[in-house]
Amino acid sequence: MGEKKYIVVLGAGESGAGAALLAQKQGFDVFVSDFGGIADHYKRDLEQAGIPFEENGHTEDRILSASEVVKSPGIPDKAPIIKKLKEKHIPILSEIEFAARYTDARLICITGSNGKSTTTMLTYHILKNAGLKVGLGGNIGKSFARQVAFENYDLYVLEISSFMLDNMYQFKADIAVLLNITPDHLDRYDYKMENYSDSKFRIIQNQQADDVFIYCADDEETQKGLLRHQVNAKAYPFSIEKELEKGAYLDKEQIIINLHQKNQEPLTMSIKDLALQGKHNIYNSMASGIVAKVLELRNESIRDSMGSFTNIEHRLEHVAKISGIDFINDSKATNVNSTWYALESMPGDVVLILGGVDKGNDYGMLKDLVKSKVKAIVCLGKDNKRIHEAFEDDVEVIVNTFSANEAVQLAYHLAKKGDTVLLSPACASFDLFKNYEDRGNQFKKAVMEL
Repeated sequence: MGEKKYIVVLGAGESGAGAALLAQKQGFDVFVSDFGGIADHYKRDLEQAGIPFEENGHTEDRILSASEVVKSPGIPDKAPIIKKLKEKHIPILSEIEFAARYTDARLICITGSNGKSTTTMLTYHILKNAGLKVGLGGNIGKSFARQVAFENYDLYVLEISSFMLDNMYQFKADIAVLLNITPDHLDRYDYKMENYSDSKFRIIQNQQADDVFIYCADDEETQKGLLRHQVNAKAYPFSIEKELEKGAYLDKEQIIINLHQKNQEPLTMSIKDLALQGKHNIYNSMASGIVAKVLELRNESIRDSMGSFTNIEHRLEHVAKISGIDFINDSKATNVNSTWYALESMPGDVVLILGGVDKGNDYGMLKDLVKSKVKAIVCLGKDNKRIHEAFEDDVEVIVNTFSANEAVQLAYHLAKKGDTVLLSPACASFDLFKNYEDRGNQFKKAVMEL
């Protein structure tokens, strides 16, 4: 084959480090470059493997002589180095695309603006409980590439973001799940909803008749997207608004999943028995349930898993009850729609902690819920002007804070017994925190110090 192929990995987080380790294992010359700093444990990974790397800047000639570049999903297309790579027609791909070349495992890929982490974790939980040899990766946990390099699974459940999908070309999902499409990250898509939607629909690219596509029949943007995109796979919709002949639907308080597969009984389960409560979680459970039925798992096993699941950290996570006030950490809600889902699932009065880096948010969709459920808004961010403008006529109290500690103290004083203090920011966290995990952890620490 001549000389070794030279691959550059841009970004050295979990995704980049995993891609570098896999590339080396596959016999490539590898170089890793991160425009920012690299965390110590990833440096150790690279050093132990003898993979050269740089941080806090890019050496352009080393990067622009690559035969391929594996790009971390957080790097935008408008980054100068990406523009230069494109000018030279050097292929740029995602870690998921790269890793998929080196595994024969079945790939269950879950995307959507909201609920994808929960649905990915729930699907993984159902499959693992059923005794399948299954890995969990993508936007969650260990990177897919790292697992392909060092593990040997029969299936993977992958959480896939639109940023990952943008650099996926030959990749194919055996089972693709599209939960919903609501405005998010529009700054990366020229502020055009159609561009963002088209990115999400890349989840079905390259699918054939034997593959499976699972989607929400109640989601308006998904329905619009279906008019623009051809579906070649077997399609199974899910709905809580109407009865469906094939797929999953709600009959009063019973989920019915019927795929009309040979020798398969439909699955029925009361929504009261689901571990995850709230309207949005019925959708998440239906999507996971369809995946399980496609894989022909036993109904009893699926029901048991859907009733025993524990949600992920930072997603509607119950932190504590103090003086009769519930504190909920939903720091992972980095867009308006996630916050809508969180508010929708809350019982009584809410003190809502909102704010951070606004990604062009339209707060209009929260107005009705804020009017009916929110007694006060505590802003947590450097610039809260748009939140004040959006809700000044809907709640009596809107206050500004600049630390998790201050936000929790104020919220505690504004709440009374029976209320809920909900951190569901609807914004990214980078103005005051390292990331949404850091924001959630600081919130939890402040609550425990009350």
